[in-house]
Amino acid sequence: MDKLGVKEGDRVSLLGMNEEGFLAELRAAGAELSVGRLRKQSDHVFLAVESMGDLRKIGGLEPSMARNGATWVVFPKGRKDLREADVIHAGVAAGLVDNKVVRFSDTHTALRFVIPLARR
Repeated sequence: MDKLGVKEGDRVSLLGMNEEGFLAELRAAGAELSVGRLRKQSDHVFLAVESMGDLRKIGGLEPSMARNGATWVVFPKGRKDLREADVIHAGVAAGLVDNKVVRFSDTHTALRFVIPLARR
């Protein structure tokens, strides 16, 4: 949770992410969870992406984000049909700025996107 910046009391929306181990870690960190739907003023939105088509969902996330919140796009490592550059491009096209990448698991990477400072 430290790498992801989730703290006690943070509002967290999970879209396509229902792995029990991750949910248990979020609960243990004291996060307020919304699984399967966006919660207004989310401090963190976690979006699971498995295909290029899933990247379109990034465009609708900003209205649910807290102004200083973050969206984490979690995607599989090492696939030629869904590259890190594709995820970055989709986030930037949605008006967000990428500012961190973390190893989410052995099989997935997470990129963090935030609202640009000029629009906060």
